[in-house]
This record gives sequence, structure tokens and C-alpha cells, in this order.
Amino acid sequence: MNKVLISSVGVLAALLFIGIASVQTAIAADMEGIKSNNHDWAGSYPHQYGTWKKTSESDEITDLLKEKPQLAILWAGYGFSKDYNAPRGHFYALQSNQNTLRTGAPVDAQTGPMPTACWTCKSPDVPRMIQQDGELEFFTGKWAKYGHEIANSIGCADCHDSKTTELTVGRPSLQRGLESAGLDMQKVSETEMRSLVCAQCHVEYYFKKTDWKDAAGNAQVANVVTLPWANGMTVEGMESYYDTIEFKDWTHKISKTPMLKAQHPGYEIFLSGIHAQNGVNCADCHMPTIKVEGETITDHQIKGTLDQMMSTCLNCHDESPEQFKQILTRKLERKEQLMEITMNNLAKAHLEAGEAWRLGATEPEMAEILSDIRHGQWRWDYSIASHGSFYHAPEETLRILGIANDAAQSARIKLAKVLAKHGGIGYVAPDFSTKEKAQTLAEVPLQALVDEKLVFKKGLLKEWEQDAIKRGILDPETRKGMSDNTAYKK
Repeated sequence: MNKVLISSVGVLAALLFIGIASVQTAIAADMEGIKSNNHDWAGSYPHQYGTWKKTSESDEITDLLKEKPQLAILWAGYGFSKDYNAPRGHFYALQSNQNTLRTGAPVDAQTGPMPTACWTCKSPDVPRMIQQDGELEFFTGKWAKYGHEIANSIGCADCHDSKTTELTVGRPSLQRGLESAGLDMQKVSETEMRSLVCAQCHVEYYFKKTDWKDAAGNAQVANVVTLPWANGMTVEGMESYYDTIEFKDWTHKISKTPMLKAQHPGYEIFLSGIHAQNGVNCADCHMPTIKVEGETITDHQIKGTLDQMMSTCLNCHDESPEQFKQILTRKLERKEQLMEITMNNLAKAHLEAGEAWRLGATEPEMAEILSDIRHGQWRWDYSIASHGSFYHAPEETLRILGIANDAAQSARIKLAKVLAKHGGIGYVAPDFSTKEKAQTLAEVPLQALVDEKLVFKKGLLKEWEQDAIKRGILDPETRKGMSDNTAYKK
């Protein structure tokens, strides 16, 4: 067995059994009649529902392409170069998916650039539809196919069995991923489930093209959400998995590199950190217990731990709140500095590679360079895409960023030689210091994309919402207080 896999499985296995005996836990097969309408849970669990509803307070849009213009260069040719914002609360997960320029502007169930898989982590209606239509049918077709069905944002039935309310995993992709890493989902502990329900979505994944035949015998291709854990849950293990199957998310528009896009590998990087190794689970820090009208519940607002430091971090750390914040601020500044250096080097490598191709560089000359860019950007993206990575595993985050920057610099050194050979001595990458400049270099037709999206929002999106309300899938009560902020139009 691969040494990386042994290491990853060892860490996770230790977590699964720390301190308590294994217990049988509800899995997808038990979830009949999934209650995906979040408001249906409010009557029995008013306090939990009330704290979930408070995730609506996280409605501010932070345009990361504006704050970090390098991103448009790094993702040139891919949807994230069009629109990328900081994550908001669960209340807005579905809306963010519908509003983003990445999902395009479909006009019917068959149009639009994205596959149905793009709904996977946005709604409890997803496990409902997987159960109703079957997983392969669900993952076949375009995103708009299920627009009239996916109506509730991340909520109760994503994590709880609709009959028993036990924590449950309703997405088969996680079960398959754990099994590929040598773990038995039937024997996980109750404590570990407090992380695994989060790991349904806060993980790295890709869309695996899978041939199948529908009931009528017609050949179909499903884009099945798949976790690349067969070689381990480390950044190196997943990279080797992707390289072995020669997978790419897209070909970079400028450098022609076969690229990997890290999704949000929060669970994997969490496993490598000191918190996981000491038996801490996701809910301990992000869903601490609180008292509401005399009842003790877990807080479903799910916000950053520093916002509730006294009931999370300082249960274990000895510092005062002021000292603790100062320590974290200093550490985070160092990570941000290294991240910025790495992003700049990668962006310049893409642009320098583009110039080398323009001047006549050959594929053999560029092969090692593109490999460096691919692996360097994968590591950079992995280290920051899980958002909380530096808090979950600071040493691992810095290690990965350091290797990413080394790969980017290696690519640039090799590119200097290729550029010199083809008459490009002294080439300086163009300015990408603003979102507008970077998106121009990445050839993003921003205004056209915005115009198309606004037509979609006024038309088909409204039809989806009205249809869901009419059929009882959506209760308008759950959307009360919802703003409609976007990066492209306030």
C-alpha cells in the first residue's frame, strides 16, 4: 500500500476511535423521504432553526478578484476568472450558486455551461433528488436541468436523517471516497460524524465522466462527483492520483498548462493539523453549545471561531482574548505574505509561458515548465481554497505554500532560458495589478456575462422559484430577509 495512504488512513482511523466506542450511524440508504424544506424543521427545532437563520447575517459580498487580481490570471480560461467571492453563510449558499457568473445564463433545462454536479453542495434538495432519480441520472445533463428542484439552501437535511434526526451522510461521494481510502463508513464513531457531515462538501473533488445507460437503453455520460483519495488524503497523494489518470480541470488560456483546480479541501487539510490529531472535530469549534431560552443546543449559525472565541478557542488555549488575537494576527500576516509572493510568481509564469508560445517555443521545450506550473498552482490552490486552512493546520499550510512557490520559481527560471532562445530577452509580464487589467489579459468578457446573467435572473430563475413554491418544495418563509448582493451589481 502507498505510504502516503497508510499515513492518511492512520490519522483518520485514530480520529474515528478516539475516546469512544464505534457506533452504527445513519447513512444514505436509511434516508427515505428526505425533508429538504428547511422550514419544515422549524416547528420541532425552533432554536436550532433560529440560529441557522442567523447565517443570513453573513450577506456581504467580498470580491476576491478585486482584492487579489492575480486570481484572474491564475484561472484564465476557467469559470473562476469570471467571478469569485469570499464564502458567506449557509443561508446564501444556493443563492451564491445561482448568482455567480460561473454558472452562466441558461434559457432552458438543456443550456448553460455547467453540469448538474454544480448543485451538489448547495442544498438538501440534492440528496432528495439523488434518492428520487438515482445518482447517475442526477449527475447527467446541464446545471439548469434541476433548477426547478433545487430550491432550499444548505440546511437541516444535509446533515440530519429526516426520520431519526441522527447525523447522516446523504452524499454517496463521501462514502465512496472513504472506502477508497480503506475505511468502513458503517463503523464510524458518533464524534467523527460531527466532522464527516461537514466533509460531505468541504473536501477536494472532481467530476468523473461515467458512461451508463438510462431506463430506455440510451447511452449517457454522468459527471459524477468523486473524491480523489485512493492514494491518500494529502496534497501529494491527490496530485499523484490526478497525474496517474492524466486528469485536468481545464487548459489554461494563456500558458496552455493542463490545470488542476482545488475545490475546498477543508477536511483533508484539517486532518493534517494539531486540532484533528488531538481529537477535535468541526462542530467543537464551528458549532459550540449555547443556551437559548433555557435549552442547550449546538449553534447552527456556523461562523468563524474567532467570533465566538470564549466558547471555542479559549476552552483549550491559555492566552487572554487579546493575546490570542495578536498571536493569530501575526501568524496570518506571514501566511498572507508567502501566499502573495506565490500568486505573483505563478501569474508571471503563466504570462511568460504565453509569450514563449507566441515567440515559437516548442512542446518539448515547454513540457517541464508546464509541469512545474501545474504542480505549483495545485499546491497553492490547495493551501488556500479551504479558507480556514491556516487555522486548521498552519504548519502544513506554510509547507505547501513554500513548495508551491518553489515550483513557480523553477518554472520562471526555465522560462527565462526559453524566452532568451526565441528572442524574448528582457520580457516583462504585463501589469495585472487591478481586476480590470487582469480580466482583460485573461480575455474575460465581463459585461456580456453580466448582461446575460441579469436576463436569466429576471426570467428563468424567477420561474424556478415560483414553481418550487407552487409544488411545496420551497417555503418563502425560509428566504425572508435575504438580500441579493453580487460583485457585479449591488
